[in-house]
Amino acid sequence: MKLTGLYRYPVKSLRGEALKRMEVGPRGPVMDRHWMVVNEKGRFLTQRELPRMVLVKPRITDRGLALEAPGMPPLEVAPEGDELLEVQVWNDRLAARVMNPEADRWLSDFLGLPCRLVYLPEETKRQVDLEYAKPGDQTGFSDGFPFLLISQPSLDDLNRRMGRALPMERFRPNLVVEGCEPYAEDRWKRIRIGEIEFRVVKPCSRCVIPSVNPETGKREGNEPLKTLMSYRKEGNKVFFGQNLIHDGTGVLEVGMPVEVLA
Repeated sequence: MKLTGLYRYPVKSLRGEALKRMEVGPRGPVMDRHWMVVNEKGRFLTQRELPRMVLVKPRITDRGLALEAPGMPPLEVAPEGDELLEVQVWNDRLAARVMNPEADRWLSDFLGLPCRLVYLPEETKRQVDLEYAKPGDQTGFSDGFPFLLISQPSLDDLNRRMGRALPMERFRPNLVVEGCEPYAEDRWKRIRIGEIEFRVVKPCSRCVIPSVNPETGKREGNEPLKTLMSYRKEGNKVFFGQNLIHDGTGVLEVGMPVEVLA
């Protein structure tokens, strides 16, 4: 079994990027969900309510962050000022820093509502839910966990059931593995990739985001949730993929072996 995909999402719910090599820090993938778009009240915005967010391509630069989107002039901004803003990600409230007024205007114009771009400063620590984590486990502006893993055989099985081929990018994982049976990740408790060990702590409950076409920024019907509900539903939730917490820091590279420890 080996690691065949690495993905990072610099800005929560904007377009992600495929990597060959990923640095892992205390919060998870370095610069993953480091930035976030919030409304005027500081609440996080996602593709759930604004599917066209996926059309914005962020790129980390030496200065800060570059943004591109259809019909918009390219923008590169650096952090400007020390304004703190209390922001909300689900039930978590934490202190973030406002990135740059120019980025706020650019994103507000493209998304069609007033919003701000914020980032998670070094001094702000976001504790992972202690129901699944240990004290000191951190994440950035992710929905709740530093890593999401999906096996390619699981997606292949889902696509076969649907009769169409959705790309892995729709499900926004950080780690993709091959060489196992479909849904083998459901049974794992602990794995090692390279020198880093991971706790497999919770199945990932899915929302409508995988129905958004990343090329058009529009929702396409009720798949894959409709098919997932037929065989991956527990209670009132649908699960696909597994949330992971890392023990230690280091580097991950595509092609590394994946070892199941428990």
